[in-house]
Amino acid sequence: MNYILFDGDVRKSLLPFTYTRPVADIRIGILTIREKWEKYLGLTTTTITEEYLEEKFPMVEMEENILLNASFCPTENLVESVKNLSKNEAIFKGEDVIAFYTSSNQEEVNFDKYTQIEFEDDLIQIKNTWDIFTFNGKAIKQDFKLLTEGKKSQPIPSGVQVLKEENIFIEEGAEILFSTLNASEGPIYIGKDALIMENSSIRGPFAMCEHAVVKMGAKIYSDTTLGPYCKVGGEVSNSVLFGYSSKGHDGYLGNSVLGEWCNLGADSNNSNLKNNYAEVKLWSYETERFAKTGLQFCGLMMGDHSKCGINTMFNTGTVVGVSANLFGSGFPRNFIPSFSWGGAAGFTNFQINKVFEVATAVMKRRNLIFDEKEQRILEHVFEETKKYRNY
Repeated sequence: MNYILFDGDVRKSLLPFTYTRPVADIRIGILTIREKWEKYLGLTTTTITEEYLEEKFPMVEMEENILLNASFCPTENLVESVKNLSKNEAIFKGEDVIAFYTSSNQEEVNFDKYTQIEFEDDLIQIKNTWDIFTFNGKAIKQDFKLLTEGKKSQPIPSGVQVLKEENIFIEEGAEILFSTLNASEGPIYIGKDALIMENSSIRGPFAMCEHAVVKMGAKIYSDTTLGPYCKVGGEVSNSVLFGYSSKGHDGYLGNSVLGEWCNLGADSNNSNLKNNYAEVKLWSYETERFAKTGLQFCGLMMGDHSKCGINTMFNTGTVVGVSANLFGSGFPRNFIPSFSWGGAAGFTNFQINKVFEVATAVMKRRNLIFDEKEQRILEHVFEETKKYRNY
C-alpha cells in the first residue's frame, strides 16, 4: 500500500511555515508529522502539496493509495484503522477527513459514495500556527513513548541532578554536564549527539533532537522542543524550533515557533502577554487581517531563514515571514512580511540575491548546500509575498 500525505485546507492558516514546506513537515513534539506517520506505518510516505514545492517534496502514486490528512498527528489506534481501510472507505473526525482509500484509475473522490468511518479517539490536529506550541507538550509525551518503548536509555552522567529518572531518555552520543533535569511533570528526551552545557535547568516535557545544543546556564521550561542542530541559551518556555535555528544568548522566547535557519541576536526578547491581559491576535495569511487566537499567552511566529539583530524586541503576537532581516531599536510592527529588511524605523526589500548569499553561507556552516531547488522555492515565495511589502 502507498501512503500519501496531503496539505488540506489548513495550509494557509499555517503560513509562514508552509511557504517552504508541506504541512507534513511541521515539527511538533519530537518528530515532524511525516516522521510520526512513517514511524507508526514502518513505511515511507510521499506528499501532495503546492506545485512549487513538488520538486523538493515529490508525490508518488501507485495502483492503490491511502491519502492522509497531514494536519492530524497519528496514534497507534488511528494507524490501525488506516491500515484496515478498503476501497471506497474513509475515516472522518467530525467534518474533517483523516484518511481515505483511492486507486489510480479512480477519476474523482466523492465522499457521499464512501463508507464514512467516524474516529472517536482524541487526536492532535494542527489547524493554526499557535496550535504547534499549544499542543507541543502533549505531542512530546506521545513521541517519547513511540521512540523509547522497548529501548534502553544511556545512563545519567555523574554530576547531573534529576527528578523522575524513569521519564528521562538519553540517546547515544549525547552529553550532559552538571545540569538539572526535572521530569516530574513530563518526559525529557535528549537526542543523539546532543549537548547540554553546564548549569542548565530543564523542566519536562522537553525534547532536543540530534546535535542540538543547550548553552551554559540556560533555563528551559516545559513544552519546549529544539529541532536538529538548534542552539539555545537564555530563557525559553513552551516554544518549538523546527531545526538549524539558534537563540544562542540571553533573552526570552516564550509561546513561540521558529522555522528552520532562524537566528535571534543576543538579548532579543519576545512578549507573550499583553499589558492589559487581553486575548492575543495574530496576522492571518488566510483572511489577510489579524485573527483572534483565543489565547492569553502567544509570542513570536517566525518563518524560515529570518533573523534579528541584538536587543530586538518583539511585541505580543508577532508574525515574521520568510527571509526577513530585523534590526534596530524599538518594537517593529507585529506583522513583518517576508523578505523585509529593517525594523521600527522602517523597512525596505531584502533583495533576493542577498538572501541567497546569506542562505548559502549559513547552510555551508552545517555542511549543507543551498541548491537551485531551494533557490526556486524562495524565488516563488518572494513573488507570492510581494503584495505585503507595501512599506
